[in-house]
Amino acid sequence: MELEEIMEKDIASKFKALGDPTRLRIYTFLCDCSGPVAVDNSGDVRPVAGPTVGEICCHITGAEQASSNISFHLKELRNAGLITMDKHGKHIICGIDNATQESLRAFFLNLRKDAPPCC
Repeated sequence: MELEEIMEKDIASKFKALGDPTRLRIYTFLCDCSGPVAVDNSGDVRPVAGPTVGEICCHITGAEQASSNISFHLKELRNAGLITMDKHGKHIICGIDNATQESLRAFFLNLRKDAPPCC
């Protein structure tokens, strides 16, 4: 399998995950929750804090407890590489995977760059 084909499948899996309205709402909510970051000794950047699974559930459904439905959607977003989920004590903190967000941005910016004229 060529590198370009692998990249297309990866992008398609992200679009598939975002194709569900609930997952898109969760992703949009997490994008709006950007906050302070910490830089590790290796140079990796990570959020210092972010919304918990319960806070996401409350925002999306209005319920205060995480539901299995929201947990399923979070798992799908995480498996697609769109979000991160880090356990901090008894809470799971969710955030956007910045590298993936940047790769999606690059994908859209380069769509028409090398395209031959269509007519």
